[in-house]
Amino acid sequence: MILEILLGIVILLELYVIWNLFRKTELLETWVEDFTQTIESVQTELKQIDTKGAFETDDEVGSIFNQIKESINKLERLKGDELNAN
Repeated sequence: MILEILLGIVILLELYVIWNLFRKTELLETWVEDFTQTIESVQTELKQIDTKGAFETDDEVGSIFNQIKESINKLERLKGDELNAN
């Protein structure tokens, strides 16, 4: 009798832990998808802003522009596409 009660409590605790971890995983996946979409939209906007290449050719603005592009490319590598390809 006591063993069944303890086993029932353990099962309920395990179910709660599984549900809680599942909920947190879903939240993290949603955040990663949103972050990925944000990176892609920033990359697209950056390309649209400098369609003529005016920012890249200017000395002072061009160096900052290139640093921004490099930072975005680093973030883009974190999406997982290149990590899974290796």
